[in-house]
Amino acid sequence: MIQGRDIVVIGIQPWDITIGSNCKNIALEFAKHNRVLYINPPLDRASLYRQKNSEATIKRVKIWKSGKSELIEIDNNLWNLYPATLLESINWIGFNPLFDWLNFLNNKKFAKQITQACQILNFENIIIFNDSDMFRSYYLKDLLNPSVYVYYTRDNLISVSYWRRRGVRMEAKHMKKADLVVANSTYLADLAKKHNPNSFYVGQGCDVSLFDDKLVTRIPGDILNIPKPIIGYIGALFSLRLDIKVLQHVAEQKPDWSIVLVGPEDEEFEASNLHQLSNIYFLGNKSTNELPEYLNQFDVAINPQILNEVTIGNYPRKIDEYLAMGKPVVATRTLAMSVFEEHSYLAGSKEEFVSCIESALQNDNKEVHIARENFAREHTWENNVIQIFKAIEAVKPNLFKK
Repeated sequence: MIQGRDIVVIGIQPWDITIGSNCKNIALEFAKHNRVLYINPPLDRASLYRQKNSEATIKRVKIWKSGKSELIEIDNNLWNLYPATLLESINWIGFNPLFDWLNFLNNKKFAKQITQACQILNFENIIIFNDSDMFRSYYLKDLLNPSVYVYYTRDNLISVSYWRRRGVRMEAKHMKKADLVVANSTYLADLAKKHNPNSFYVGQGCDVSLFDDKLVTRIPGDILNIPKPIIGYIGALFSLRLDIKVLQHVAEQKPDWSIVLVGPEDEEFEASNLHQLSNIYFLGNKSTNELPEYLNQFDVAINPQILNEVTIGNYPRKIDEYLAMGKPVVATRTLAMSVFEEHSYLAGSKEEFVSCIESALQNDNKEVHIARENFAREHTWENNVIQIFKAIEAVKPNLFKK
């Protein structure tokens, strides 16, 4: 365990993000034994115009115009920096040498803000932990001279069009430059090893404290009278990640099963034939605190991911939540899901989805229920960070001797 160090956390998600964030959870765990400075991404010119009315942008514009960054103490040993700078939006530039030059200038602006904050906090011999910020942090290892530079990959971002344009070239170079790369899935770790031999699978943390069937005291009204068995999914209903054809096939093949979908829909889901099937129930978006109440009513929990570059290596945190409540799980077979193979049913086709759900319904018992719970509760943020520190120690063993 690394203790008593100064760690600077950089990423693509700000501290004031409204959704769950691996980077924030990791920073909180770092701060239990180290001093941590969490850097918000700087304001960029495109956001200045496109999101000018958002509360977050208004705050950042005010800080930028004041010329003075804002350093906030979040908790003991944890600070959050709002940089007082504006970076140029350069992703559209087609000529690589020009992009690299302008990117270096952006990085210098960013580095200056980080240096000033480190001086205020008396941070020394810093460790930099970079959560997939492949462009505007590319030169920070050179500019800030950290004792160790860690690049963290948790999604295959270059499969998304915005990141692909520059990311195919830049992320590979960034990984090569880093002292080590850590990944939350075996698939992403294997991809990283093509660019940096010091690449490690470190697992995924998950706070499943809410997902405890012993804490559930009520049945929500909109699921109370839905016929059993309930085959359920919780999460965003986005066609980029979920296979509509699998859901339709399961519902049509098993009209006596109730398919319950809890979460917001994208346009493709809203327009799909799923809404015409009488045994599919769309319950809409729910608050985080309500989710265990819905999950508790499922007989089988599913994750019918569609196979593509985005999902094949993505660690599905919802599986930990499903298992933490002891639920039988059926999911699409992906490289990342191999971690869960002992405690889940993995399907390679829509036909296999039906047969796996049948097996899950028939073979559930108290013993496997407890085994699922115990397995999921091993995936803590503490254990995740321990694996990150072990990876750092493997590459920089003297770092532990402050």
